Amino acid sequence: MTDQTKTKFPAPLYAAAGAGDLAYQQLRKLPAVVTELSEKAAASLRTYNEQANAKAVQLREKAQTTDFDALRGNAASVATSLAQLAQERTLAAYTALVARGERVVGEGVVTTADVVNADIEATEAPKAVEAAPAPKPRKRATKPAGE
Repeated sequence: MTDQTKTKFPAPLYAAAGAGDLAYQQLRKLPAVVTELSEKAAASLRTYNEQANAKAVQLREKAQTTDFDALRGNAASVATSLAQLAQERTLAAYTALVARGERVVGEGVVTTADVVNADIEATEAPKAVEAAPAPKPRKRATKPAGE
């Protein structure tokens, strides 16, 4: 690490400037890299076109001799069996999640029940509460009729 001298700006600002300069230098090389990749792509494209044409001829010949009805029936049975397999796996995963949730919730319920039971056993039996006698109704003072 270099020693930091007393400068006007903080070191992170200089680091950002250095990263920007490095990126600029790399971008200056970009036209040469694009030209090189373009030449490679053109050569690959020619080779790919030749291979694609040969494969197309093979597939055309194979398509003429293929029994599409049998292929369609086979695809339907394979799709059905894959759907059943997916359903079984989904059910198994769901069952595992349910069991896990039951364990998590069950542990919490058992722990809570143990605490509550211990509290109940530790406390004394509640004392009977007697009802207080009902208060007597007050008599209202009557006012003379002339007031």
